[in-house]
Amino acid sequence: MIESNIIHAAYLNKVKKLIFLGSSCIYPKNCPQPMKEEYLLTGPLEPTNEPYAIAKIAGIKMCENYYRQYGCNFYSVMPTNLYGLNDNFNLETSHVLPAILRKMHLAKCLESDDWQSIQKDLDKYPIENINGKSSQGDILEIFKKYGIYRISSNSSLKNKKVKNNSCQLACPVGRYDRTGVQFVDKNIRAPKESLRDNSWTVSLKLWGSGKPRREFLYVDDLADAVLFLMNNYNAKGIGEFINIGTGKDLIIKELAEMIKNIVGFKGEITWDSSKPDGTPQKLLNVEKLHKLEWKNKIELDEGIKRDYDWYKK
Repeated sequence: MIESNIIHAAYLNKVKKLIFLGSSCIYPKNCPQPMKEEYLLTGPLEPTNEPYAIAKIAGIKMCENYYRQYGCNFYSVMPTNLYGLNDNFNLETSHVLPAILRKMHLAKCLESDDWQSIQKDLDKYPIENINGKSSQGDILEIFKKYGIYRISSNSSLKNKKVKNNSCQLACPVGRYDRTGVQFVDKNIRAPKESLRDNSWTVSLKLWGSGKPRREFLYVDDLADAVLFLMNNYNAKGIGEFINIGTGKDLIIKELAEMIKNIVGFKGEITWDSSKPDGTPQKLLNVEKLHKLEWKNKIELDEGIKRDYDWYKK
């Protein structure tokens, strides 16, 4: 309804040019790759985002037909997956890149026992009802729910339970209980090696198999492309819509490894193949845009570095 009202209001008020932003999810789930503009409506959509895709397709068709019927200078652009500054880092609703970036950051902080940074992060972006003032035990529990695990790496104590007057331990004696809360038991003489810092490892479990392929465009590049088209091209020259992307993709496992190296997380990444993968591949064909002499400027590794530097600040 919002897009319908805006497009119709633009017509009534004789707006000189309107660009509608769609999404690469408009294309069929099993669309030939890379996806050309003419592949729209040639097959079933991905079920998990079908309502969103249908809303975007409606906006595309409205712009096309306001141009055909009334001569309005309205057309659409289809960006690929976007990322960058001011992204959504809410782990309940975020997309794959910001979700992995934040999880990797939290895993790195946990790996180095940096609770101050963890608390700062959770104060800015609480996870469900857990914030920086929550107990370490509650924080560790919510981390596990989202795939961040701390595992004792002290082989002499890993599988042993030592009784304490407040709990049972399967972690270094005299340092943390099973919820991660620090304590001191003067009645137990812990071996020296159990008192070492970082006497655990951290692993990160991510959804799916990691095999789907995705294309990512830095948000500043999208803004540059839209301004380029707005300033230089009309609906007559563009047609119904045009793809905006990099023309390059990678598997999600490669994305995770790239983020891991940028963040500096040293732990293991595992994959939960019981969770859905979504569309196998989403790569836009950007030949039409390249013929207009526009190409992206910010490569993926550089964009993730910028994104992470911003996030830490």
